[in-house]
Amino acid sequence: MSTENEGTAAPTPPAAPPVPPVAAPVDAAPVAPAAPAPAEPVTQQLPPTPAPGTEPTQQLPHTPAAQPPAPQPPATQPAAAVEPPAPAPVYAENPVPPVTPAYAETPAAPHAHAPAPQAMGAEGWPPPPPAAPAYGAGAGQGGGGWGVPLATDGAPQPKRKGKGGMIAGVLAAALLAGGVGGGVGYWAADRSANGSGSTTVSAGNTPKDLKRDPGSVAGLAAGALPSVVTIEASAGDGEGGTGTGFVYDQQGHILTNNHVVASAANGGKLSATFSDGKRYEAEVVGRAQGYDVAVIKLKNPPSGLKPLPLGDSDKVAVGDSTIAIGAPFGLSNTVTTGIVSAKNRPVASGDGSSGKNSYMSALQTDASINPGNSGGPLLDSRGAVIGINSAIQSAGNGGFGGGQAGSIGLGFAIPVNQAKNVAESLIKTGKPVYPVISVSVDLAAKTDGAKISETGASANELVDPNGPAGKAGLKPGDIITELGGKPIDSGPTLISEIWTYKPGDTVKLTYLRGGKPTTVDITLGSRVGDK
Repeated sequence: MSTENEGTAAPTPPAAPPVPPVAAPVDAAPVAPAAPAPAEPVTQQLPPTPAPGTEPTQQLPHTPAAQPPAPQPPATQPAAAVEPPAPAPVYAENPVPPVTPAYAETPAAPHAHAPAPQAMGAEGWPPPPPAAPAYGAGAGQGGGGWGVPLATDGAPQPKRKGKGGMIAGVLAAALLAGGVGGGVGYWAADRSANGSGSTTVSAGNTPKDLKRDPGSVAGLAAGALPSVVTIEASAGDGEGGTGTGFVYDQQGHILTNNHVVASAANGGKLSATFSDGKRYEAEVVGRAQGYDVAVIKLKNPPSGLKPLPLGDSDKVAVGDSTIAIGAPFGLSNTVTTGIVSAKNRPVASGDGSSGKNSYMSALQTDASINPGNSGGPLLDSRGAVIGINSAIQSAGNGGFGGGQAGSIGLGFAIPVNQAKNVAESLIKTGKPVYPVISVSVDLAAKTDGAKISETGASANELVDPNGPAGKAGLKPGDIITELGGKPIDSGPTLISEIWTYKPGDTVKLTYLRGGKPTTVDITLGSRVGDK
């Protein structure tokens, strides 16, 4: 009997989703005009980027372009789960309540679509995201067609005139340029003949070394880059990809996403390369698939490692500046900027290659994040880590023949407060600990809330009478609408919210039974490890 919190296929959420940096110009989130949206858009986790040197810089489709999968039959799984996951479809294509993004990591080889979801009882974990057409298969696809280019003032460019007018304009410009050039040439020759000296103009008092303000983006990036690594992971069969991580402590622990290192977890190869080009072999210390967090350690860490400072993700405000560092499409040490676009965004994400999902109450940012950014730090305006970049919302199929998903300004990061708690557990025991309420949630229910399953197993398996929810009086068929003062609009949202707490925490939970609301205090249980 499951004692976790998961469910069947998640319903389409209204606006929120649940649970994941080479010298290059700052990426700007591409402006993609609204393209015909599929029946239900899909979010996809950024797939890993092929190891540099082995694939072309933009050759990283996690899965070949494919048609959006057909809606899958609902499955029943535990909410806020922690049981062994059953096969699930390619992650929730297009957030219903939760957004289902693709890993911010670029794979070296395409993956096949995950098997269709199967009915799962309380034992299934994590629950598959809502079955909906994906924006892109696995790694996602490129964006749709480009919009009308804008003029410098932001307005659409005027309609092009006839050929005659164009030629006249060009000639006029050429004549003007010729006249100006001739005038300047005469002026320079005249000055030279009069012995007035060189005509070269130089900026006055130019410092030998132009320094940036430590608080500027350039200054913060310069301070953070030495502590960010590009991770290359590969399985025994050579399959793998490239992601990002950052120095967590002076002992050589590196914090990253689970999906970045999963391929190397069982006998594969793992390495971390710093911004100065120095490369170190590494090993996995622990992984938390449900949280999409992992900790690896350098086998022979260098001295003088500088951990990145950790901020407080609970105090982040919408509109705060953000800086993302990673290796998008294998381009290491890439820095992009943006703002915090939203908080507490429920996101269910996956790579489309397995039946396991990750859930998070994410920070949303418009900083450009692409495959390969997975596991990299999202910094605030002080240079402190506020999140781990993990997933993106794909724009959909099509766009220059399809291919890898790219940034459309919808990126999601695991709040650092949650990631820190998970990391500490992994470093100490090698295993994650999940808070649970011990119910099975119907993710396919068409309700405004998280409905506890009524079928698929016995009543005691759907709601453990000795579990937190059972002790609080909840029963199969009840609809959970609020947890800890936050509205719950779906099963994945419930899971992502429960996982923001720790086992043993007491929170208020509101549920409906027969249309009547009831609020109770519930003490969260725990489950150790992924199964």
